[in-house]
Amino acid sequence: MLFLYNIITLLANQLLKLVALFSPKIKLFVDGRKSVFQTLAEKIKPSDKTIWFHAASLGEYEQGLPVIEAIKQQFPNHKILVTFFSPSGYEVRKNNTVTDVTVYLPLDTISNAKQFISLVHPEMAFFIKYEYWPNYLNELKKQQIKTYLISGILRENQAFFKWYGGFYRNALKTFDYFFVQNESSKKLLQSIGFNNVKVSGDTRFDRVVSILERDNSLDFIEQFKDNKTTIVIGSSWPKDESLLVNYINQSSDDVKFIIAPHNIKSEQIQELKNAITKKTLLFSEKDNVNLSDSNVFIIDTIGILTKIYSYADIAYVGGGFGNPGVHNILEPATFGVPVVIGPNYSHFAEATALVNMEGCISIQNQTQLNEAFDLLLRNEDERLEKGHICSTFVQMNKGATQTIINHILS
Repeated sequence: MLFLYNIITLLANQLLKLVALFSPKIKLFVDGRKSVFQTLAEKIKPSDKTIWFHAASLGEYEQGLPVIEAIKQQFPNHKILVTFFSPSGYEVRKNNTVTDVTVYLPLDTISNAKQFISLVHPEMAFFIKYEYWPNYLNELKKQQIKTYLISGILRENQAFFKWYGGFYRNALKTFDYFFVQNESSKKLLQSIGFNNVKVSGDTRFDRVVSILERDNSLDFIEQFKDNKTTIVIGSSWPKDESLLVNYINQSSDDVKFIIAPHNIKSEQIQELKNAITKKTLLFSEKDNVNLSDSNVFIIDTIGILTKIYSYADIAYVGGGFGNPGVHNILEPATFGVPVVIGPNYSHFAEATALVNMEGCISIQNQTQLNEAFDLLLRNEDERLEKGHICSTFVQMNKGATQTIINHILS
């Protein structure tokens, strides 16, 4: 099976080069890997002590960030390497200030794995949430490098738990320890013979709790808000926006809206702005204007949504009308903000929990969206109660990072 896997990987490598001629995203994927080994050779010396973290994409990086920061604090003389599989993670965080080296992970071939591990020579390796690359894991095992899965989550329909999953189960055997998010993941691993597992929880809770300790002030948002009730719409997609625009256009001028779309391509931003009949301002147009005069503020940039949530009275988090579903609801929740989302959230434990606890409202259509916003705008006690449920939920679930660090240092 491993032989077949390696053949498929080599064929995929050639196919990706062809597809890159027509796809900008795949071109980033391919071109970004061309200089990885040269970068590693330049930035990591044979005498360096290193620790390696791998994240599939941006979400996994953010999830692992509390552990990365804690490891950096505990091992100040080690270089921290982070690898990404996808361009959507690497291109956003390639210039981060937390790690010493950030690169793409070369494709999982035998030769790449050997060269990579030889150049990096990590003392420990951490895989965040998922992604199990057999050749890298086998090489780590051969060289007796401690390897951990953190914030892992496993489901019954995965190949590990099927009759044909022997090849995939062998990949799991390379891990020294599994830190998983929930009891069901632990039981699944135990059902196939793995007892080196602990329910540590989800490190994303630690990340969002730490946000509260930072300076989240944005003068221009404060000026726009002008002490009025504000609904912050984060990571919205067109399916979300079609409902939201209808509500915005018939809303009272006493309510302000901030929209941070998932996609900030200029043509889509302009299309969104044109659909709104209220006075609307773009982030890119905010200089030298009276921000408080506008009813709607569209954020056509990235990197400030978390801080913007701190100004929200109500949050709508997008993605819930698409696949795989809703984006991160923990960021507004940590600020004690009630959250409204679309119907597709069942793959996200925190969203499911908060909907069940009634801190979060799931809507399926225009009528339900209108009713949810009207309720939260009209009834301040309801708004504050749901917000309190959200913030308490986040606080009650922090601590995963410390559990992981305690085990590693023991």
